[in-house]
Amino acid sequence: MMELCALFPPEWLRDKAKETGLIKRERKIDPIYIFWSLSIGYGVFLQRTLAALKRDYERFSKQILSDSSWYYRFTPELVAFLRECVVRGVEYSAQEPGRTLSDRLSPFEDVLIQDSTIIRLHSKLAKIWPATRSRKVAAGVKVSVLTSAVACGPKSVALFSENTNDIKTLRIGPWIKDRILLIDLGFYKYQIFTRIKENGGYFVSRLKSNANPFIIETHRTCRGRSIDVRGKHLQDVLKDLKRQVLDVEVEVNFNRRAYRGKEKRDNERFRLVAIYNEDEDKYHLYVTNISPELLEPEEVARLYGARWEIEILFKELKSRYALDMVPTSNPQVIEAMIWIAILTLIISRKI
Repeated sequence: MMELCALFPPEWLRDKAKETGLIKRERKIDPIYIFWSLSIGYGVFLQRTLAALKRDYERFSKQILSDSSWYYRFTPELVAFLRECVVRGVEYSAQEPGRTLSDRLSPFEDVLIQDSTIIRLHSKLAKIWPATRSRKVAAGVKVSVLTSAVACGPKSVALFSENTNDIKTLRIGPWIKDRILLIDLGFYKYQIFTRIKENGGYFVSRLKSNANPFIIETHRTCRGRSIDVRGKHLQDVLKDLKRQVLDVEVEVNFNRRAYRGKEKRDNERFRLVAIYNEDEDKYHLYVTNISPELLEPEEVARLYGARWEIEILFKELKSRYALDMVPTSNPQVIEAMIWIAILTLIISRKI
């Protein structure tokens, strides 16, 4: 219990409740009771309804509430309070000693994974959270998560409507310096790769199937009568490759972000790694800016496989904390339930 009180001190909870307007709006509410009844009750006792959470609050606070009084406590102020609690939990976890990277990854500060998951909502919420490519009225929330290998949990969490492009959920800045970001094809854009590189960060991504970068040089010499791939486009040589591993420097052309309505054409160099998979009889291709001196081609492929960790995180949120089961059309209740599920995850990992 002392560990949890250090994570969310009573004084901090009261101050944050005042700051977000929760106490001002709900004079009778005790932010400490409502925080622990929601976060602990939701996870440990697997409470999934407002009525069950109400009973937990009454047990903690020894205060009897009417159903309507409890329901109307799910306000924008409560949502803001819970969101700030998630931010606190994420930042606190990041400061604590966590897992250490292997010796091969010691030059980097952390390995980060960016991804998102979709929560289906009642069709009445289609105007607030419109879905993507739906033939009928539908709604969905995209929960975007940046998770840390070192902290063993979320590093940032944000909510968007389902139809928000993945690229718009990721903002690259100085925070990426000396860190590796593992991203899937939803974030595949040379602008993003270049911004990561310009900010002193690193990335690994799968290569798009239709990508055709120009090969500048090779990082690995093959024995025998292997074809010379330099000065050729990838798609022109890929079908004739016989080697197990391809490790080359490539050049790509792309448009910079529009400035004053004008786009500037630019080019950049990246490293391309292709590992032949015998079971699938095809190459797995990756693009990165991690140099061959830091990681071998096979290590790049294994590192990208760590993306499975965020899939496990989403699975835990949905299977254990019912993140994808929000039986209501009330926007405030939905947002509150999402933040409560993430809080429960943070607390469970702390325990």
